[in-house]
Amino acid sequence: MTETTTKPSVLFVCSKNGGKSQLAAGLMRRLANGTVTVHSAGTKPGTSLNPQSVDSLAELGVDIAGEHPKPVTDEELNAADVVVVLGSEAKVEPREGKRVEVWATDEPSERGIEGMERMRLMRNDIKARVEKLYAELAGN
Repeated sequence: MTETTTKPSVLFVCSKNGGKSQLAAGLMRRLANGTVTVHSAGTKPGTSLNPQSVDSLAELGVDIAGEHPKPVTDEELNAADVVVVLGSEAKVEPREGKRVEVWATDEPSERGIEGMERMRLMRNDIKARVEKLYAELAGN
């Protein structure tokens, strides 16, 4: 008889699902390489991905160009082992027995930093958090 292990599942949520949650999902998919089920969604999904988010991940060899903003669903919330809310705009109601983390991510625009420099700083902040979460999920 073969032993089966259940893959941990993470849902990354932000407001528009065009930037932060897509960054986190892309980074986790790359890092976990199939060992974690990864979803992203938005509480108020936009119409497209933030082009700078796409470009900042491409710099690391992560391709999210085929992704698109999606709404948060009860099904995804219920299926996720960990729900990560990125930034302060999105709100997710806590569910009993569900681990919900809120990541107050770096917002360089508050310091007057814009454009790709802003996106790289946000990406690097999210990347460090994703690496920490992955290490925990992988039991490292």
